[in-house]
Amino acid sequence: MIGAVAGAVLVTGVAALAGYRVMSNEAYAEVLSVEEIQRTERTPREVCHDEIVTQQKPVKDKHQVTGSVVGAVVGGVLGSQIGSGSGRDVATVAGAAAGGYAGNKAQERIQEGNTEQVAVTRCETVYDAKQVPTGQFKVRYRLDDAEHTVKMDRDPGSRLPVKDGKVVTEG
Repeated sequence: MIGAVAGAVLVTGVAALAGYRVMSNEAYAEVLSVEEIQRTERTPREVCHDEIVTQQKPVKDKHQVTGSVVGAVVGGVLGSQIGSGSGRDVATVAGAAAGGYAGNKAQERIQEGNTEQVAVTRCETVYDAKQVPTGQFKVRYRLDDAEHTVKMDRDPGSRLPVKDGKVVTEG
């Protein structure tokens, strides 16, 4: 008996609500999903790190004058040991020229091989990305057995009002 009374009350309440909705001409579309629209915001920042590099040590004698002079002296001395008379003079000059060139190149090779390791700071710009709300919502709803999507400035909740067969998105 209590079940029958409760059932009758329930049916009467639902019927009254349905009658009210028909009389007041209120219709709603069912909201299926609401997704907050976001955009990607990129913020630059500088990232630095130290890197060990091998480089040539600073050179004090850029034109290898010391090597040229020492080589010329040694070459001249060796050249003077060859021949006699004017031949000796030519050999001395030729030895000095060849020794000067050889001394220059020897000092150049020594300077190129004289290296050191130093820490160099290298920097680059990187971007941090984060999602930021736009204040708009993508709303998917069902109206007359068809699904639709609309963009709104607010979360509409579980239903959208319908007027003259169209969803009302403002208000």
